[in-house]
Amino acid sequence: MSASAESPRPAIGFFERYLTVWVALCIVAGIALGQVSPGAFAAIGAIEVAKVNLPVGALIWVMIVPMLLKIDFGALHQVKAHWKGIGVTLFVNWAVKPFSMALLAWIFIRVLFAPYLPAAQIDSYIAGLILLAAAPCTAMVFVWSQLCGGNPYFTLSQVALNDSLMIVLFAPIVALLLGISSITVPWDTLFASVILYVAIPVALAQLWRKVLLAKGEAAYDATLARIGPLSIGALLATIVLLFGFQGEAILRQPLVIALLAVPILLQVFFNSGLAYLLNRRLGVAHEVAGPSCLIGASNFFELAVAAAITLFGLDSGAALATVVGVLIEVPVMLVVVKVVNASKSWYEAGAA
Repeated sequence: MSASAESPRPAIGFFERYLTVWVALCIVAGIALGQVSPGAFAAIGAIEVAKVNLPVGALIWVMIVPMLLKIDFGALHQVKAHWKGIGVTLFVNWAVKPFSMALLAWIFIRVLFAPYLPAAQIDSYIAGLILLAAAPCTAMVFVWSQLCGGNPYFTLSQVALNDSLMIVLFAPIVALLLGISSITVPWDTLFASVILYVAIPVALAQLWRKVLLAKGEAAYDATLARIGPLSIGALLATIVLLFGFQGEAILRQPLVIALLAVPILLQVFFNSGLAYLLNRRLGVAHEVAGPSCLIGASNFFELAVAAAITLFGLDSGAALATVVGVLIEVPVMLVVVKVVNASKSWYEAGAA
């Protein structure tokens, strides 16, 4: 076991804690800049190779690689030690979460909220929500786990297993749910997204991790501390670009963001509650159930944003829907953490 698993994870950092604030400011900045300099955003949007926007692609890599650098795939051998909690999380992540989101998206976006949304973007909004739910959380799970006193070995092995499965399950599940939702599936672009934003970054991050750890834990920790802000900065810069393209549509219908947030919020509370109750039913320790339900509820929104942009474009409803996930991720997950901590006595009474 690497020292990174044994040492305590840092509490949620300043930028992460106020991520919702920074995202909101970037939304305002993006909309304003898009109105002031539409030509500049059009020029950025035109820098594409094989449907991949190069500036945004570079930003996404800067977002994703530092997060994947924290993952130790050597922890996979520990899966058997917490097989019940692992099983619950895998069930919720891959058999419940994407499908429940597709159902919620259909109910709210295609039916209940349809009169208040631009008709041409309905399919794209649904696609974005599906992409968001099909990408289990990676780096931020370590923060949520630490805040609820989670078992670090379970968290590490679960994240490593989820990331391994994501390489092979993300594209088929997304394609299936897009097809069920009557949305045209761009198969070649979907698989290219998985290779570009999952397989290659995972390989590079693991190679980089191995090189850093060979130099000692101090070199590894120093690198993580140095590149961490770059990851958040790249995320915020991407949001500015997205809303530079989306600004006109948002100004016409400012209610869109709030409406898109509804199925995301319901999905988080439903899946976290389901995982928590299943773990309690199976007698799983609270230190495992906490991170299990948090992993089952949160999203790898960086991957979702990347896939949405590649599949549907910078100015698509899908890209907007995934960014709404970023906007509400931190506050809603902190609520789940608070509930997990407050209910510990109740949980342990039942699990015993």
